[in-house]
Amino acid sequence: MKIALIQTELFWENASKNRENFDLKIAEIVSEVNLIVLPEMFSTGFTMNPSAIAETMQGETIEWMKIKAKQKNAAITGSLVITENGNYYNRMVFVFPSGEIQYYDKRHSFSLAGEDKVYSRGNEKVIVEYLDWKICLQVCYDLRFPVFVRNVENYDLILYVANWPKVRINAWDAMLKARAIENLSFVIGVNRVGLDANDYEHNGHSQAIDFLGNYIVEPQEKNGVFILELDKNTMYETRSKLDFLSDKDQFEIKL
Repeated sequence: MKIALIQTELFWENASKNRENFDLKIAEIVSEVNLIVLPEMFSTGFTMNPSAIAETMQGETIEWMKIKAKQKNAAITGSLVITENGNYYNRMVFVFPSGEIQYYDKRHSFSLAGEDKVYSRGNEKVIVEYLDWKICLQVCYDLRFPVFVRNVENYDLILYVANWPKVRINAWDAMLKARAIENLSFVIGVNRVGLDANDYEHNGHSQAIDFLGNYIVEPQEKNGVFILELDKNTMYETRSKLDFLSDKDQFEIKL
């Protein structure tokens, strides 16, 4: 699978400017790719003011994602603020080239920023099946909770989209590697760069890691589009040889 990671600054609570910016970034992708990954809350930045900027699943940003997926003949994913049934969600939306949509609502709310007070959390682990790949969708703070993402579904790839600040970037790097190693899975993390409205600095470190913890794309700190290709056959061969997943603990998550 060929994947494009888009790392950029975000315009605070300005969906139209962010869509315009991502239009330019996506236009830079001249080779054929299968999947385009955007950061967490890519249309607004990590805002705790959902009532001012929330969209619906029929809103402009979802329609924009459908258009881009069709134009590039590639799936596109990232999270945005969605309102539904009177609640707000930090929702990671996965749009197929056909326009079909699957989504994951962020399970672990970032209470340090008060996310738990304004957003409803999800209660379902979501594995998307695309081009014969099983892809686990995760959002930012979910990275700190390995039990929820434990590979009991035999998935192939974990995608983390984030607004992870520079001050804690060492944790981001370390935990992305840990999730890859413990789950014998490819892991991709896509973060933003630049200052947000709360003066938190973000230095990106978008990256891709193989199932043994080796970098495919090393942590990047600049604005850019980073393209990589994954071969799951090598992962399956390693799983067959090492078979660590067969020794995993049995557990039950109470939602």
